[in-house]
Amino acid sequence: MRVLGVDPGLTRCGVGVVEGIAGRPLTMRGVGVVRTPADADLGHRLVGIEQGIEQWLDEHEPEVLAVERVFSQHNVRTVMGTAQASAVAMLCASRRGIPVVLHTPSEVKAAVTGSGRADKAQVGAMVTRLLRLDAPPKPADAADALALAICHIWRAPAQNRLQQAVALHTAHAAKAARAAQAAQAQKGRTA
Repeated sequence: MRVLGVDPGLTRCGVGVVEGIAGRPLTMRGVGVVRTPADADLGHRLVGIEQGIEQWLDEHEPEVLAVERVFSQHNVRTVMGTAQASAVAMLCASRRGIPVVLHTPSEVKAAVTGSGRADKAQVGAMVTRLLRLDAPPKPADAADALALAICHIWRAPAQNRLQQAVALHTAHAAKAARAAQAAQAQKGRTA
């Protein structure tokens, strides 16, 4: 599985591609940051992010896009910018038919370090170790993007099994409901 992780941001949007399967060593295929100038018009910044994400999608052809789920912070401006950058990344992938998954920061930290409260240095250190890199990717946004991709590769098998179980349960429940309706209708005709 090849996953493009995106750590959304207006000034620095971290991107990282990881390939592999759960339980096996993973390989980094690329890491970087899509940058936009802080003093540029918002519309131009979003176009810049779109162009950067499109280049990464063209070059690496990921099977899945893993994006950090935006969570509420005290600074509404920061949250809005992060949400806008996130939406651009999701739009780029969806336009191509690439599935998009969202992971919370604590899910990513827990998957990569074992603790949902890990700091950026711990995440960077574990990404370096897991991908057998010489040094942590800089800036931290790039390491966070790789952590998102790793998280998804490791969590996808369990998530798929859960989705299959829910679908099976839903199908059985619908079948039972139809049988009950048919029995009720039959009972009404014979009365």
